[in-house]
Amino acid sequence: MKPNYSYEKRQKELAKKKKKEEKLQKKAERRAARDADPQASVPEDESGAPDNQQLLETMPIEGDASSEP
Repeated sequence: MKPNYSYEKRQKELAKKKKKEEKLQKKAERRAARDADPQASVPEDESGAPDNQQLLETMPIEGDASSEP
């Protein structure tokens, strides 16, 4: 008996379609969760260290007249 290639191809296509739909659904759920709570999507630094922008704002600039007495 010869293999039914059409059946195998169809099963493969159905599996691929199902996987793609699941992926899109997960993506939509993540997007909905992010939109519902915008702060949750911003990862916080566990060490409590300030980020680079905060450091730049607080560091004196060399040659700046306001940092010298």
